[in-house]
Amino acid sequence: MFKSNKLFILGCMFAFILVLLSACNKNESASSTEPAPAEGTDAVETEEPFEFSIMTNLHTPETPAPKIQELIEEKTNYKLDIQWVPDSSYEERLNTAFATGSFPDAVRVSFAQLNQFKDAIRNDQFWEIGPYLDQFEYLSNLNEDILANSAVDGKLYGVYQGRPLSRQGIIYRKDWADNLGLEAPTTTEEFMEMVRAFTEDDPNGTGRNDTIGLADRSDLIYGGFKTIASWFGTPNEWGLKDGELLPEFMFPEYMESLKFYREMHSNGYINQDFPVTSKGDQTALLTNGTAGVYVGSMEDVTSLNNDAVALNPDVEFDVQNYVEGPHGEFGVWAIPGFGELMMFPKSSVESEEKLLKILGFYDQLMNPEIANILYWGIEGEHYEVKDGRAAAITDDQQKIDREIRPYLTMEVGEPATSGRYSIYTDYEVRQKADQMVLENNDYLIHNLALTLDSPTYIRDGDRLKQMIDDATVRYILGQSDEAGFEAVVESWRSQGGDAIIEEFNASYQELN
Repeated sequence: MFKSNKLFILGCMFAFILVLLSACNKNESASSTEPAPAEGTDAVETEEPFEFSIMTNLHTPETPAPKIQELIEEKTNYKLDIQWVPDSSYEERLNTAFATGSFPDAVRVSFAQLNQFKDAIRNDQFWEIGPYLDQFEYLSNLNEDILANSAVDGKLYGVYQGRPLSRQGIIYRKDWADNLGLEAPTTTEEFMEMVRAFTEDDPNGTGRNDTIGLADRSDLIYGGFKTIASWFGTPNEWGLKDGELLPEFMFPEYMESLKFYREMHSNGYINQDFPVTSKGDQTALLTNGTAGVYVGSMEDVTSLNNDAVALNPDVEFDVQNYVEGPHGEFGVWAIPGFGELMMFPKSSVESEEKLLKILGFYDQLMNPEIANILYWGIEGEHYEVKDGRAAAITDDQQKIDREIRPYLTMEVGEPATSGRYSIYTDYEVRQKADQMVLENNDYLIHNLALTLDSPTYIRDGDRLKQMIDDATVRYILGQSDEAGFEAVVESWRSQGGDAIIEEFNASYQELN
């Protein structure tokens, strides 16, 4: 009886062990057939890197050291074949790639070049990416207004590199203003009084006639003219008059701006050779103590101050953005909000699957960690974080140019959408300038023809614009009168301008 029970118990134990072994085998089998973890988990790191090619501008003399690229590749699990093209020859290289069908997978295109490629876009030679953006965590955060400014026929074909909509304002010598009892100008009349006083009232106390009010340069857009014209209410390139789109120079506010500039020039309040003055020579007039006012990007106050203080430690600058025109209103012209677009040719990106893989990389470039690596470099080596901003910890500009600066062309979005750090500065005037750049967003004057079509404009726009630019300068210098300026406008109209007006208005009516 005892032996029989013992055998029975041993048999039960053996059966129980078999059941356990069988269960373990089933669990192992089940775990081996489970679906792979979703993309973005640690399992992705074990996959082979996805490789694709990029063509972008190079703004430095040499191609960058690979350190930043290798770090980004490691963190994103992508392998990049970057074709660095010197900026001076980039447009030619882009046109050659287009003509020969030798595009890389991703290509950087400026706004002007986007206009040239509109026919190719409409012929389905580039991927429309708008329908895919919502599939991505970070790309879905891109600014909708800026995306709209980059659209062709209301459709999106590229991810943008963001830029502040308007950095424009005044940088002026506050120590000179204090010496003369002047406050920051808030009207065009007060601005004229400042440049007059800085020219005529001995602001530096030398007793000599050795100063001028405004330092300007040959650039009618990013120099002073376009910003001052916007104070007068001049449209930004194109505006509406009686329901019709017309170019800015056909508005009375443009002529008011011309007369204002002519008065400054004829009175000697501005460097007389500004039409042939480079930006470097313009800024030198501020830093060497010759001029007291600069109209342009308020962010330039940092470099102006650094260079000026090195020559004269008593120099003090300030900034101002809000200047009302004769009609009691303030406005400031705006850029589209982006520098360039990264677009994806169908000749090289042959499938939707490949497109989604590439878009996945640009999505990761908006991940704050990777966006900071791309823009600022390596924390602890190139920068440190102060008050939630990036502060440079190296003064070695060659190191920055060699290791970081070239990669700035690959940025996607802007701090507001990517979460990357903004620049840290303990210079209070620069802090004030950064705040005023944000305040400008409430007073923007947009180009109403930005996304409109005109074949004549694409073909002849540059030539015709040069006619108006030359006439603008001649009027300011006193070499022409109002009738002479209007004669050039009529010539502009007869040589293609009327066709541009007609085509832009037809496009405007179609979209609205």
